Amino acid sequence: MRVLMFGATGMVGQGVLRECLLDSGVAFVQTVGRTPTGLANAKLRDLIHPDLWHYGAIEGDLTGFDACFFCLGTPSAGKGEEEYTRVTYDLTMAAAQALVRLNPHMTFVYVSGAGADGSEQGRVMWARVRGRLENALQRLPFRRVYIFRPGVIQPLHGIQSKTKSYRLLYRLLWPVLPLLRRAFPGRITTTERIGRAMLRVARYGADKQILESRDLEELSA
Repeated sequence: MRVLMFGATGMVGQGVLRECLLDSGVAFVQTVGRTPTGLANAKLRDLIHPDLWHYGAIEGDLTGFDACFFCLGTPSAGKGEEEYTRVTYDLTMAAAQALVRLNPHMTFVYVSGAGADGSEQGRVMWARVRGRLENALQRLPFRRVYIFRPGVIQPLHGIQSKTKSYRLLYRLLWPVLPLLRRAFPGRITTTERIGRAMLRVARYGADKQILESRDLEELSA
């Protein structure tokens, strides 16, 4: 399997990339982003591309992939709806629309978030934007589209969030996260489990398009 990845330097993306590189069934992984991953691996290529809203200049490097794992995201804190829409909806759709034309048989997996509003009518801004994006992605004619909606995510294997406030929160919660996972099964997942779930749906599919934390835990088990 040949995998294309966006957001490979973020917390979730680092976990997904790790699982891809460990998986013997993945022959090649290409990341797309503004910065390199910093990893050296025979089956990894970093494609540096500063403008994530336009792909005409690199279309030749975006063909021949079986799956795209889109892990790129940004917190909504401090952003108005117009700005958040641009860096969430517009950015993701720009990539997806280019890829569906170049790789119509691709499986596209998008990491959204628990609480995304598929009705697009709720009061919470980020949830409306994410819900509108989820709906738009599901209408694209990829081979398959899956939406991951994880809730609390425990980073493993030394992975850290790039967001300072999240790093602090995880540092405070780290001693109790394993206990919380056991106390609330299906509500807390890990970067490792998300990566394994992505690989599974890319290979075998799933019985529904929108997958919550409990579904991700089951798929990755």
